[in-house]
Amino acid sequence: MSDEPDFDYKVFCSESYDNTTVEAGVCAAFDYVDETNYGLNTFFLLFAASFVFFMQTGFAMLCAGSVRQKNVKNIMLKNILDACGGALGFWSVGYAFAYGGADSSKKGFIGNTGFFLSGFTEGDQLIGWFFQFAFAATAATIVAGTVAERCKFEAYLAYSLMLTGFVYPVIVYSIWSSSGFLSAFNGEPFLGCGMHDFAGSGVVHLTGGATALIAAKVLGPRIGRFHDADGNPLPEPVSFAPHSVALQVLGTFVLWVGWYGFNPGSTLLISNSTAAAVTALAAVTTTIAAAAGSVSALFTDMLLSRMKTGHSEYDITMCMNGALGGLVAVTAGCSVMAPWAALVTGIIAGWVYIFFSSLLVKLRIDDAVDAVPVHFGNGIWGCIAVGLFAEPSRVANAYSDHGNYGLFYGTGANLLGAQVVGVLWVIGWVTVIMTPYFLLLNFAGLFRVDAIEEEVGLDISHHKGAAYDISGPSEDILQKFEISRSQRKLEMPQGVPAPLVSAPTPVHVVVSEDAA
Repeated sequence: MSDEPDFDYKVFCSESYDNTTVEAGVCAAFDYVDETNYGLNTFFLLFAASFVFFMQTGFAMLCAGSVRQKNVKNIMLKNILDACGGALGFWSVGYAFAYGGADSSKKGFIGNTGFFLSGFTEGDQLIGWFFQFAFAATAATIVAGTVAERCKFEAYLAYSLMLTGFVYPVIVYSIWSSSGFLSAFNGEPFLGCGMHDFAGSGVVHLTGGATALIAAKVLGPRIGRFHDADGNPLPEPVSFAPHSVALQVLGTFVLWVGWYGFNPGSTLLISNSTAAAVTALAAVTTTIAAAAGSVSALFTDMLLSRMKTGHSEYDITMCMNGALGGLVAVTAGCSVMAPWAALVTGIIAGWVYIFFSSLLVKLRIDDAVDAVPVHFGNGIWGCIAVGLFAEPSRVANAYSDHGNYGLFYGTGANLLGAQVVGVLWVIGWVTVIMTPYFLLLNFAGLFRVDAIEEEVGLDISHHKGAAYDISGPSEDILQKFEISRSQRKLEMPQGVPAPLVSAPTPVHVVVSEDAA
């Protein structure tokens, strides 16, 4: 290693040089590179944030396809307002609570500067807010599907603002800001490494999934799901068929595409070779885990069904939610796992989804879109997987070479311990805040719609009519049409000569007298 000091161009260019000197030319070149990198990184975050925001479309399509036809308007409106509420809540107080006053030399609980984006004038500050807002809106959207078909609109607005404005930002501050007590970016990280949650298996998905689980438990199941009309438990739960599998599949693919902004975009910059390598790895591991989760859930469910009934059936819901489970699980470790580890993570994610989905049914907790198994179950598994599979060289690229890696690499259990503590912290914080919040809404009669309104559907009872106009022509109009058609005559167009048809030549048969 050379003993020569590193060249610091900023110190070098802080001197004043004549424009005709070589030194001035060198500094001009460095300035040009800096400006280019600044623009490149800003565009990279704009691209990534737009993809993450586009995931709102995926959630909307998936939820709309999963619910019954009578509730499509309601769930679509809630998805739109997730984006609106997330933007306003994160602009006013959420971002300030999440990142305000962060300093790696200290630790804190919540941010306290930057309310209403005060003082945000630079491009990197503004694009940073836009990127983080897209993540906050995602956390709120997770809950929408779980409580679909029976949650009051007012309650949805209330808890959506609470989640994006306070609950989620505190978790972000603790794990992603440099002042967080679990942050890997703090000067003295927890257990020497801090929690490694690169793109949010815990911060985003576990937060949303835990909130959804509590909401579903407090809100109760949909009418007829687990009990008959008299309130008696049914021997077997009733499954409400989705009204559009096509929309479900479309939503799944849109979410998968959006994840390429979610995971690779969390590198936050792209202007150097290390960042580019981390981004590329995140794209690869994201793809492999999604595919593995989908295949794992589909064929495991098929085998379980075959063992039970003797028939092989392939459930497209398992295929879709298995892919989403794999995406959630790899989100925490997409930057530190080798591709083979992403494959294992995805396979196990498919099993985790099946387990939690079955567990909810046994506990008689009604999740209209199975968001809790996907986001809560695999949010936990994704965080734990980092503590097992984080590879030393990849950790050094994405974080720092702190010496604490995955358990399978024989460097101790510090990272795994930090991951477990992070999972417990997220679940504990959400439970402590959102449980009394939902109970209060329920006690005040603001949480669940009236039984009759639920039966008729929220589109008609709350949103001025059904989502689809499937009414045909009236019987009276149909009768008039039939009469008109029966009386219609084919008329020869005017000016067209009639065809000349010659008369048939008469045939004379002569019968001889002898024949007679």
